[in-house]
Amino acid sequence: MSRLKLPGLIDAHVHLREPGGTQKEDLSTGTAAAVAGGFTMVLDMPNNTPPIVDAATLAAKRRLAARRLHCDVGFYLGASSSGPLPDPAATAASAGLKIYLDATFGPLRLTDLGRLQDYIGTWPVSKPILFHAEGTSVAAAIALAHVWQHPVHLCHISRAAELRLIRRAKERGLPVTCEVTPHHLFLNEADALRLGTLGDMRPTLASAADVAFLWQNLDVIDIIATDHAPHTLEEKASTTPPPGVPGLETALPLMLTAVADGRLDLTRLVTMMHSAPRRIFGLPEQPNTWIEVDTDVRWQIPASGFQTKCNWSPFAGRVVQGRVEQVVLRGQVIVHGGQLLAGAGAGQVLFENVSLAEKPGGA
Repeated sequence: MSRLKLPGLIDAHVHLREPGGTQKEDLSTGTAAAVAGGFTMVLDMPNNTPPIVDAATLAAKRRLAARRLHCDVGFYLGASSSGPLPDPAATAASAGLKIYLDATFGPLRLTDLGRLQDYIGTWPVSKPILFHAEGTSVAAAIALAHVWQHPVHLCHISRAAELRLIRRAKERGLPVTCEVTPHHLFLNEADALRLGTLGDMRPTLASAADVAFLWQNLDVIDIIATDHAPHTLEEKASTTPPPGVPGLETALPLMLTAVADGRLDLTRLVTMMHSAPRRIFGLPEQPNTWIEVDTDVRWQIPASGFQTKCNWSPFAGRVVQGRVEQVVLRGQVIVHGGQLLAGAGAGQVLFENVSLAEKPGGA
């Protein structure tokens, strides 16, 4: 066995589903899935029920997380179409602002140009603004970055045309970063047909040519983020199946397989899954924290048996190379031999030193 020591991974895009969707995931099971996959820090999206848009909803979510986390978690605020903008304390206590320009499974899509400019004009440049933007909306987000000279991060880029535009924006010095998910790197529209509703996500899976373009232009992509979006099998089999797939426990094995196949350099993997997310999102260091992986083992991703509550994967049956063997968080061994050892409570809420005034203020 070849044991490789890596820094704890950071996933800047997860949906832990609490509050409002705990039948499919919660803060405890989602962070258990994170550490099982080698992630010691994750950033959780705001499209909950209720959505996390102000100090009151953010404070309530932080209370839910107390002593229930297996890894460190930061919480985003969402841009809302109505109500006051977040106050400075809520802004400081968040991991950043998420703006949905395109369809999302939830109420946070923002289409009013004036409201959009209100958010960007008042949001501090020290905190990231993330966009769910697809197609022409990517151009809109880049234009906003240019006009306001505010750093923006583009989530789950999946098409060649989008990445070509991002390359040009970066070449011109615009403050733009982007992410790609493992499912957009390893699956395409043919897999969507094979998987049916289990392969339905946003953005939808792209063509084989788009996937090839992503691999050929990895230098433009800043980070790998899972967009871990669990739903139950029953929900996926319903007449109105929600989009999204789980990904926390399969991301690193998939990327290590790319390293073994010569498609990705190990140093670049560490940059995309640790160093760059930490830099882009201004995240704190985790002392005495690392993961150890067996880079030689080849294994088949199972159909079930995961830490995530939804307990399935769109990658079931795929053979990968590399598996997490041990995770150490602040000196405490929380995963060993692939088994979760520590109970919930090892993780911390990021930015929890910021006091929140819980007066209702958002939508």
